[in-house]
Amino acid sequence: MSVMVQILLALASVLALLGLMAVVRRLAQKVGLNAEVQRKLMHVGTGLFTLVLPWIFPDRWPVYMLIGVTMIVMAILRLPRFSNGLGAALHSVERTSYGDFLLAISVGLCFLLAGENTLYYVLPIAVLTLADAAAALAGTTYGTKRYVVEDGDKSLEGSVVFFVVTLLVSIICFLFLSKLPPSNIMMLSLMVAAFGTLVEAQSWRGFDNLFLPLGLMIFLKAHYYSSLAELAVLTILFFAALVSFGVVGTKLGFTKHTTRVYVVAVFLLLAAAKLQNTVLPIMVLAAHGWARTASPCDSKYPDLDIVAALGLLGFGWLAVGNATGWDAISFFGVSAMGLAMGLTAVALRTIPIAIPLVAAVLFLIRIWAVSLNSDQSNWAEPLTALSLVSLAIMAIVPLFFPQLLQKNRVSRLTLLAVLPPLAYYIWFIAGSIGDGFVTGVVS
Repeated sequence: MSVMVQILLALASVLALLGLMAVVRRLAQKVGLNAEVQRKLMHVGTGLFTLVLPWIFPDRWPVYMLIGVTMIVMAILRLPRFSNGLGAALHSVERTSYGDFLLAISVGLCFLLAGENTLYYVLPIAVLTLADAAAALAGTTYGTKRYVVEDGDKSLEGSVVFFVVTLLVSIICFLFLSKLPPSNIMMLSLMVAAFGTLVEAQSWRGFDNLFLPLGLMIFLKAHYYSSLAELAVLTILFFAALVSFGVVGTKLGFTKHTTRVYVVAVFLLLAAAKLQNTVLPIMVLAAHGWARTASPCDSKYPDLDIVAALGLLGFGWLAVGNATGWDAISFFGVSAMGLAMGLTAVALRTIPIAIPLVAAVLFLIRIWAVSLNSDQSNWAEPLTALSLVSLAIMAIVPLFFPQLLQKNRVSRLTLLAVLPPLAYYIWFIAGSIGDGFVTGVVS
């Protein structure tokens, strides 16, 4: 298929999305569909289309172009001029939600990270498309037994429907897109359904559109080839962690929702990375718990913000590494180290003499993690200067400019933690590509 044909297909896909929105709005005006039903109709329609992207486009770049253009269109539809018209099919729900943007991002990341294994892409997107919509509609229509999440509530009936639909979708996908034995298919399907249901039940502000598909894809990549015994042990450990975190979280003052979110976050970290590379991210969670107690901020849901920040950091660096072919795990470690330093500096603001000691401990933990990583992961090492600069910045800002972190503390510290390693990563790769180009020209 030629380049021009693929570009035209991508643009036609965006026009089809706008056409679907127009049809949904017209239907809503005629039969009185509520905002949630409109949004889920759009969700299902776009989700079903994205499922066939691997078969529509022979190359990958048109998919990324399609996603980029779609996100621009959705941003325009949020403007006041369009939000009550065509954009109402997506944005007329009363709660704050970033689900439309996160859906586009998750499709792109899943498409990128799945590689050549179609199952890794199709199963998570199918679950997000079908199970999530079925759960939402069942919950709003028949839900009577409700449980609280930070920005609202969800229904037990919706979660049950989500589990059943996810189980069926998983079995079908495994049967058609894998060659696993039936016993493994059944165990994996049950685990996907259980894990997916927990992620969806604990998500907020539309973050299930990001965490659900990417979490399932990471789980599949990590445990697709695990034996039946290994999967059984993993299941036991997961539920043991859920119970233990619940006990500890209650003593620390976390809500039940937050403790379950933390379990999901730690489980994803352990599934996505080697053990040594999970220590610093887990320390971020611990440092946040300390900071929120020692120096509360004005953020509405800081305990959930830190999980979202870790998820975006992890998924972001994973995507960058896969897109460029230059492993980014060391840079993720620097970002996590910096974020842990910033949160700890907030907690130790009244005891500044202890901050250098914490910085030294974090620095040594990163050195230890690097020593256990492969040469492929350590291609940019040593990152000693970058690490020291990051630690210094993340210690100085909370200490001397505390007013900057009174609101949106987590998002500001996360941005501060990621900027130095990201700038160095781009500079290093650009320099290497430039050197290679010059060498090629000279030779």
